[in-house]
Amino acid sequence: MSIKAEHINYLYGEGTAFEQYALRDVSFEIGDGQFIGLIGHTGSGKSTLIQHLNGLLRASSGKIYYNGEDIYQDGYDMRALRNQVGLVFQYPEHQLFEVDVFSDVCFGPKNQGLSKEEMEARAREALTQVGLSERYWDQSPFELSGGQKRRVAIAGVLAMQPEVLILDEPTAGLDPRGRDEILDQISALHNEKRMTIILVSHSMEDIARYADRIMVMSHGEKLFDAPPKEVFGHYKELEEIGLAAPQITYVARQLREKGVPLEEDITTVEEAKKAILGLLKKTGKAGSKE
Repeated sequence: MSIKAEHINYLYGEGTAFEQYALRDVSFEIGDGQFIGLIGHTGSGKSTLIQHLNGLLRASSGKIYYNGEDIYQDGYDMRALRNQVGLVFQYPEHQLFEVDVFSDVCFGPKNQGLSKEEMEARAREALTQVGLSERYWDQSPFELSGGQKRRVAIAGVLAMQPEVLILDEPTAGLDPRGRDEILDQISALHNEKRMTIILVSHSMEDIARYADRIMVMSHGEKLFDAPPKEVFGHYKELEEIGLAAPQITYVARQLREKGVPLEEDITTVEEAKKAILGLLKKTGKAGSKE
């Protein structure tokens, strides 16, 4: 699986007095099995960009290739593309509309022309993958909590067995426990099925913890595209565009300024914990030898 964007431009109000770039000369390539974090301030072009990747929006100029094929070529099967590049919107509960949870998750596979048996098998597997108990399957999706609705919406996309799963702020409005559960399940999908994940998030902590590569958007342009430690090393540039490094990065920096010999590229609480315990262990050993 591969997605390649070449010099993508997208204009709102093209040809009018209100013409404005939403995306400007954006190029990148995403390989099979990657976990991409996509970040940027409000209005940076994140949501516009991801809607290009399964053809919901068409670039004003530039090319997008999926598995080497130009998705803008005449006769290209956009429906097949959307089956392979699944998109869960920022408020995925708005994607729910069937009378019960199980029927809602069956909707995508049904439109793929699958048999009743295969359609239902996929729905059961997807609902199990997102951790939604079977006791909820015959309930109306509108009776569920916010976190449960997110699970149903994600399951509806997973049931189509896409190669790529794109999630636009899937944890918005959830409490910390609900957020962690959703992200842990997404991470498990990535690890177990080697599914390509593109996660849009405002949480630098979440991006640092889960993504192996970060793309930073600013005013419709791609500002950075690198591993998390490299991107968050540019915390001053990120601050200039309304972002920041994870909070633990600043804590580690303050500790270094006070003489604690921590590495400069700490971006997660787990890394900080390991580093501090390592220092305490060394200190303890040194004391015992004296």
